[in-house]
Amino acid sequence: MKEYKVESFIFYTKLTFDRNHVIKSSTAEIQAKLEERSKEGWVLVSTDAVTFGAAVYHYLYFEKSK
Repeated sequence: MKEYKVESFIFYTKLTFDRNHVIKSSTAEIQAKLEERSKEGWVLVSTDAVTFGAAVYHYLYFEKSK
């Protein structure tokens, strides 16, 4: 039997000439969460990202065998 978990992150865009600023600012936080969950035995099985207004929502889907 498997156990499932969803982690979500919200990052806000800002006015800047750097169009990759959200990627640059979110990478370290998401990587830290991936490392944390993998140490606990979770495996990343899927991801998703949605934009709404000035926000970018990232979803990480994990599973773990019981």
